[in-house]
Amino acid sequence: MNVGLEHFQIVSAVLFGIGLLGVLIRRNIFVIYMGLEMMLNAANLSLVSFSRFNNDLDGQLMVFFVITVAAAEVAVGLALLVALYRKRQSAHVEELTTLKL
Repeated sequence: MNVGLEHFQIVSAVLFGIGLLGVLIRRNIFVIYMGLEMMLNAANLSLVSFSRFNNDLDGQLMVFFVITVAAAEVAVGLALLVALYRKRQSAHVEELTTLKL
């Protein structure tokens, strides 16, 4: 059995869907953040699979830059989330709507 492009795209779509459900359904801000990261990784998987299918390194190079930006996003975003959690003692989105510290 040969694993083709359609298999990678199916896995990418499933990962993106799970991440989207995590963003839309959950009320915990940390779960929402993990869902966003899962959606980003699904897009990266799609880029790498298209790059491999076309025998071109452009998609893999794009993924390298996306992962670099995502690492910076994780550092800043997680620091903000921890600071909000320490101030409000809650990770529920409904309680963070005003964003007044």
